[in-house]
Amino acid sequence: MNETHHHRAGAGIVMMCVGVACLSVNDAIAKVLTAGYSPLQILFLRNMITLPFAVLMAWRMGGAAALGSRRPMAHLLRGALWIGATVLFFTSIRHLGLAEATALVFVAPLIITAISALFLGEHVGRWRWLAVLGGFIGTLIIVRPGTATFDPASLLPIATAFVYALLMLSARLVDPRESVWTLLLYLTGASGLLSALIVPFVWVPVRGEDLWLFAAIACFGSAGMTMMTQAFRLAPAVVVAPLDYTALLWATGFGWLIWNEIPDAPTWLGAIVIIASGAVVLVRQARAKR
Repeated sequence: MNETHHHRAGAGIVMMCVGVACLSVNDAIAKVLTAGYSPLQILFLRNMITLPFAVLMAWRMGGAAALGSRRPMAHLLRGALWIGATVLFFTSIRHLGLAEATALVFVAPLIITAISALFLGEHVGRWRWLAVLGGFIGTLIIVRPGTATFDPASLLPIATAFVYALLMLSARLVDPRESVWTLLLYLTGASGLLSALIVPFVWVPVRGEDLWLFAAIACFGSAGMTMMTQAFRLAPAVVVAPLDYTALLWATGFGWLIWNEIPDAPTWLGAIVIIASGAVVLVRQARAKR
């Protein structure tokens, strides 16, 4: 039994690392595409390409029951939040370095903790509140408000983290009997449907040479989400969740190779503070559950 547990945990770690790498490639491709297309159009096309695979995955993993939902309005709300978070992030990487934007989005777990305590009545102990404060300090170190280096675009990843936190918390509105595959399917479908209502206002013809980029972003995005979902099913969250921070290494590498972006010392310092704060939250949450 113990050997099986370790095998599942090892498989979860591998899937999380590969999933994070895939989503990092997804972000790098999105940054390339934002030079010629609206973030909303990028999101819409990615969802339309991904949707058939999401249907197939939900059906294979959960059967016909996974294709239905008992609370479709909750999924529509989640789709709207997903559109908001994605458009904000894609807009931010158009103006900021990939590593800087990625580091700032890491405050999302800390925002979830604060919202859970202030508005949902959950008990949050002293250590987690200190971690939230630490993450806020790390954010200030990166953004540097009031200085000559302050870029208003750096507020976009913070807004992304806030909307993403709402998206994660909104999962509580979904019927608990619905599988994670149903959530992924309806997140893709709802955001695709809602974005289809707006995308005609920002649509530009897709160039033939960019078709493979849209196919790639759909492929890497769906693969990353699927692998990370499976990772949390195979291994405890406290084991695999910290591996999400490896995205900063990927973002730094892609930023340097493609755009010659090199994060400065304050960005690295702020990122370390945010990551350390997030790790404290994960550990304390795991202890509270035990």
